[in-house]
Amino acid sequence: MMTRKTLAALLASSLVTPIMADEKQELLKLKQEIAGEREELLNLKNTTVNLIDIFVQQGLLDKQKAESLMKAAKAKATLETQQQITKAAEANAAEASTDKAPAKDPKSIRFAYVPEFVKEEIRQEVISGLTGKVVTEVKADAKKEQWGIPAALPEWLQNIKISGDMRLRAQEDYFGSGNAKNAYLDYININQDGGLLAAQNKNQEYLNTSQDRLRLRERFRLAIDAKITDGLKAGFRLSTTNQYGPVSSNQTLGNTGQSFQVAIDRAFAQYDYVDSQNNDWFSLYGGRIANPWVSTEMMYSPDLSFEGFAGTLRLHANQHYDRVKNYLPAPANSRFGVQMGPQTPDSFFLTLGAFPIQEVNLSTTDKWLFGGQIGADWLIHNDSRLKAAAAFYDYENIRARSNASDSFTYDWTAPQFIQKGNTMVPITVNNGSNSRCTSTQSLQGQGCLFGLASDFKIFNATVMYDFADFAPIHTLVSVDYAKNVGYDAARIGREFPGYLGSNNRARTDAFQVRLDVGKQEIKYFKDWSAILAYRYIQRDAMLDAFTDSIFHQGGTDAKGWMIGGNYGLAKNTWMMFRWFSTEAIDGPPLDIDTATLDLNMRL
Repeated sequence: MMTRKTLAALLASSLVTPIMADEKQELLKLKQEIAGEREELLNLKNTTVNLIDIFVQQGLLDKQKAESLMKAAKAKATLETQQQITKAAEANAAEASTDKAPAKDPKSIRFAYVPEFVKEEIRQEVISGLTGKVVTEVKADAKKEQWGIPAALPEWLQNIKISGDMRLRAQEDYFGSGNAKNAYLDYININQDGGLLAAQNKNQEYLNTSQDRLRLRERFRLAIDAKITDGLKAGFRLSTTNQYGPVSSNQTLGNTGQSFQVAIDRAFAQYDYVDSQNNDWFSLYGGRIANPWVSTEMMYSPDLSFEGFAGTLRLHANQHYDRVKNYLPAPANSRFGVQMGPQTPDSFFLTLGAFPIQEVNLSTTDKWLFGGQIGADWLIHNDSRLKAAAAFYDYENIRARSNASDSFTYDWTAPQFIQKGNTMVPITVNNGSNSRCTSTQSLQGQGCLFGLASDFKIFNATVMYDFADFAPIHTLVSVDYAKNVGYDAARIGREFPGYLGSNNRARTDAFQVRLDVGKQEIKYFKDWSAILAYRYIQRDAMLDAFTDSIFHQGGTDAKGWMIGGNYGLAKNTWMMFRWFSTEAIDGPPLDIDTATLDLNMRL
């Protein structure tokens, strides 16, 4: 009997022992995995805490901000853990209530096997989701609070902004076969050489009207802007140039290897008053500044800088509307040749400026430009925008005055720079007895020094409509009109009797119609825009010195078309092509076609 019981016990133990051994092995394995996960989490926690401590020690992260981040992370982790426990309990309860399988021995242990590849997949999904969110939040905080700037660096360095651009240009000028030769005087060289004969001896008397010309050109500009204090900044810009003129900063290639020249193109101070609601009420500018006017290249060259002082006052409306608050305008000069002026939608603006053009020995005879412009900038429908402006530009002491024989009293009235087109009259004349203008310099009756016949008091009206219903593709229509009311034929006839003859009449109107289609600003690969424009400028409608230097090779007394476009090659890299077809309005026949191909890069 004992033998049977003993055999039964031995048999039972031989069956149970493997089962218990397997369960024990699974328990040990689970325990090891839990310990490993625990160690991994502890290492992750310590690494994170130590990393934040290092950030604080290196000055990359504020200590208070670090403590705030740690507290927020702990609170969030606790909440998520409680939510997971609650969900697990609810799931277990639901499983127990719906389980139809036979009841198991309460002493038995169940192990859910999760394959390693599933664990790894879950781990990667969690890391991916968490990393994206954390990186986004950290980058936002870093940009706002300027992380990564060591505390050891001087504070002023954080307020410096560096920008720049580079342009490589191929420009070809084609002259019509019917152009009049030796018909357009080169007044700049005549004035510098001392007369028509003196300039002729140097082959500088006339402008080129017949020889086609190909030029390779370059422009490089580097700008530094510095924030002085809230609302106040100063800046300057360096530019390559080999032309001592205000409307071009191109360096023409082909100087026998000589070094490029560098000029200070901008040097200014600017103050902007912005209230607590982020409304910019007025701006003040001083020094050598950017163009402050709403204008097009018909009136002012895109490369022109202004020397003096200007200010803009803005009156806001509808600033509580979301469409106004959320509107993000492109830079004011994002479309080449179009200057949008103040970039504040739903506002009225007033801009005033005083700019010395030339200082002479007597302050009462300095040459000045005084200007004023009023306008409105309005969102008409969604982001479609209407801008209208009216300006008056009053040039003081700009016209020529005739010298008496052997006198140089009014030599200062000769312009320091001109292009071509404006009516010119002699300041000093060879009258046979003038020792300052002799027959070796000019023939009798001809001049040795020339100046502008007209005063220039210009009314300018500009209207722009930016149709944005198909954004990011915009359609901008701009119309620009100018009228010089300063031309006085009677005065010119009295002061320079008989010199102009039948040409002494007012030719003082100008207009341009332009269409731009495409991206407002070319910034990325495949960005594009197209341009089509027609321009008509009579000879004394405006100062020829300040107009676009490419259209008709600069100046006035010209009409014609321009077609072109831009295409993005890469980020901040694009090509621009333009074709100009122009002809003279009143002067001798002069047809000029010009093609320009630019490779532009922006820092």
